[in-house]
Amino acid sequence: MDIFCKQCGLEALQPLTELSRKTFQETFGAQNTPADMQAYLDNAFHPDKLRAQLLNQNSSFYLLYTGGVPAGYLKLNRGPAQSDINDEAALEVERIYVARKWQGRGLGRRLMDKAVEIARAEHKTYIWLGVWEKNKKALAFYERQGFIRTGAHTFSVGDSKQTDYIMRLGL
Repeated sequence: MDIFCKQCGLEALQPLTELSRKTFQETFGAQNTPADMQAYLDNAFHPDKLRAQLLNQNSSFYLLYTGGVPAGYLKLNRGPAQSDINDEAALEVERIYVARKWQGRGLGRRLMDKAVEIARAEHKTYIWLGVWEKNKKALAFYERQGFIRTGAHTFSVGDSKQTDYIMRLGL
């Protein structure tokens, strides 16, 4: 099956919006109230908000296709677009998701490899990301990739305040 990763432009707004909402709901829907989940989905993945992020020169999105179907995606932030640390020497992986149907096939690793490739090409010294403290599957994945926990910050899903661990991978 043909698998490839492609940087997104505005032409990908609709599939990116749909995949963003779907993967976040699949990943966190059972651990959050319906009201908090809906509030987050409506805010974070509103087409106008994603359009602005696609146009931000300090952010980039990549869709991962398998068999011509979007199966996962990656959002990277640089400098002032970073959600927390704002270090020019770093690349933030703000979002990395694979649709449930496609999990367990090494696609998350492909997306992470893409992030590392880009960070190295841009001469970054490290990659960082935030991951929910209760997302054991993701924590284990990042640890297998060599990330280490360096701190924490608050992440809001609707009215729910949650703790995300900040994890870092030196390059």
